[in-house]
Amino acid sequence: MTAIQQINRVFLLACAPFLGMLIWLLFVTANVHIAPWTTEASVPISFQQDTTLLNAKLTKANSDAIQTKSIIQQYFDLYEKSTAQVTALLQNTAAQAAKPSMIYDARITAKLGSPIKTASSGNIDLKLFSLNESNYKGYALKVNLKSDKAIKLVLGKDKIGSSESTLDAAARYGAVAGVNAGGFADDNKGKRYPLDTTIMNGKYVNGFFPTNNDTTFIGLNKDRKLIGGKFSSQSELDKLNPLMGSTFVPVLLKNGSKMSIPYQWQSSPARAARTIMANYKHDQLLFIVTDGYDESGNSGATLAELQDKLQQLGVVDAYNLDGGGSSTLVMNGSVINRPSDGKLRPLATHFLFFK
Repeated sequence: MTAIQQINRVFLLACAPFLGMLIWLLFVTANVHIAPWTTEASVPISFQQDTTLLNAKLTKANSDAIQTKSIIQQYFDLYEKSTAQVTALLQNTAAQAAKPSMIYDARITAKLGSPIKTASSGNIDLKLFSLNESNYKGYALKVNLKSDKAIKLVLGKDKIGSSESTLDAAARYGAVAGVNAGGFADDNKGKRYPLDTTIMNGKYVNGFFPTNNDTTFIGLNKDRKLIGGKFSSQSELDKLNPLMGSTFVPVLLKNGSKMSIPYQWQSSPARAARTIMANYKHDQLLFIVTDGYDESGNSGATLAELQDKLQQLGVVDAYNLDGGGSSTLVMNGSVINRPSDGKLRPLATHFLFFK
């Protein structure tokens, strides 16, 4: 129960007796029939006394009604004044509580520069920034999720084994933006399946897969907080209340500290288009997508370079999603990055964002 609702209840209880009396006085009328008389001596003394007493009572009742109305008006005036004061106090408290978050948000945004695109609604705030580093180019998408409707993990064409580009998935769902998600595995029949553990709407798409060769689950829990890491059992992952997520490798930052990068991910390839999913301490998300001009490993970013950049930006946790030709960032119906395949790759999973 809010403070205003509590005040409402107190005043209603206080005013109830007076309101009842006022309503009774308004609707109950005392009808007294007085028979005509010719001389004062013909009127019984007891009747005169009763009439005098009744008139006195009516006069007092009228006076009480006026006083009651005045008291009720004072209560209502006090109620309105108190309500206004409480409302102002709550608004001021909310503004004060929001200040640290606003200051922190302004501080991290300043490190990214000025946004080149924005989108905002009651569900989400999106800000897109360009990254122009000495060894690579790319983009950073800062995401503030305001509701459960703001983000979805979707399958290619909504079917296990199917695939589609992030642009097509975003268009089909009417999403304002989208980023490629986890890795995939192809079978000999041309089917493309999500790599290992994948969760949608709190349900395992194809069962649980324990960590294998440093694979990492990356996603959000039911409080829209970033979760991720290596898990040897489903019960271990379930403790985090996962809502959605996919699998790739490796972990880049944990609690702001660099994690060891497996050797094969340092060199094969050393440079590539990359997609990173990270969070800040106030749980806003950051997706980084870097450009790669081909699949030869001579362009793009190294994971070590991205670790440095993420630390500079003040990120808490960061995970590497599928990269290379899979790295895709779309916004407002357009492809933002430069896919290293030279065209969009059909993928098994996508993160989509909604206004």
